[in-house]
Amino acid sequence: MDWVTVIRDEAEKSSILRADELAQKYHVGPTTVTQALSRQSERGLVEHVGRKIYFNRLALEASPRDLVNVLRTRAYISLESALREYGISTQSPRILSCVTVERPYEFKGKSIAITYRGINPNLYWGFKEKQSRYSSYQIAEPEKAILDWTYLNLQNGIEPALDELDFRHVSRSRLMEYAQRFPSTVMKSLLPVLITDSLAA
Repeated sequence: MDWVTVIRDEAEKSSILRADELAQKYHVGPTTVTQALSRQSERGLVEHVGRKIYFNRLALEASPRDLVNVLRTRAYISLESALREYGISTQSPRILSCVTVERPYEFKGKSIAITYRGINPNLYWGFKEKQSRYSSYQIAEPEKAILDWTYLNLQNGIEPALDELDFRHVSRSRLMEYAQRFPSTVMKSLLPVLITDSLAA
């Protein structure tokens, strides 16, 4: 088989390659597919990201976001990555930060870096679906991203630098409403910053 052609053809429909699906589609053994994809990985055409899962680097506009709900089904982009996307933070994280109620996980490959931080199932809400060229993924609402970031920093014993965030495009009422569903320590961290920010407005 011409695996370069296969990978190129598959790139028109998806940025994700699953070894078991390719084996069934092209009527070849799973081991043959795995060996072929490993060779193409060495050539830089695909990247091995999980058990029987490969990222197709020939797919136009392919993004690590396509993998968010592949590597972890119950997960969404949040924390530094969502804060940057919404313009709440000016920091540009090199790792795509997500939260999950499944097992925490960190993947670092040649071109992709994704981390999944564990969160309490009671806090698994406040996200929406977005569409990429090939698939969809979940991302936190702006207010939920702030709260997730604050909560997980506090969990790690780190005082979140909330004064460095830009709250201009954040719904204060929604932020306060959502904060009530978090431990009280989150609200205690938020209030001084919100009061100061309001007075300065």
